[in-house]
Amino acid sequence: MPLEGEYEPSPQQWVRDQVERYEATGGREANTLRDTGLPVVIFSTRGAKSGKVRKQPLMRVEHEGVYAMVGSQGGRPTDPAWVHNLRTHPDQVTVQDGPEPWDGVAREITGEEKALWWERAVAAYPSYADYQAKTDREIPVFLVEKRS
Repeated sequence: MPLEGEYEPSPQQWVRDQVERYEATGGREANTLRDTGLPVVIFSTRGAKSGKVRKQPLMRVEHEGVYAMVGSQGGRPTDPAWVHNLRTHPDQVTVQDGPEPWDGVAREITGEEKALWWERAVAAYPSYADYQAKTDREIPVFLVEKRS
């Protein structure tokens, strides 16, 4: 069951539009990053301060039913807001990859596990390597697995 509560759309118009279209069509439309043709997944998280539901399309990085959320923010010097949300509420994330959303639990990964998933992420979206080179911060990676 998707996260419940008040939904606060992204301040970025293109993100709001993409999430709305993706959800309205069960992922048949608006399922790629703008004009790249590369697939995205809609992740919903709980706001760390507001408690509101926030939704973000992120690159589809999946392996055996586990999804990665990569906090690249295009290589900017700070983490995207959803990283703080996930660190605060790791058990409040919904994944929508197609028509049926599911509830998950997230955990931040490090070390060898992160290196393996970083390779998968860069294979799915090569720009991640450029983003890491642009920033001094270590880009965080979270894994989301279905809640049991």
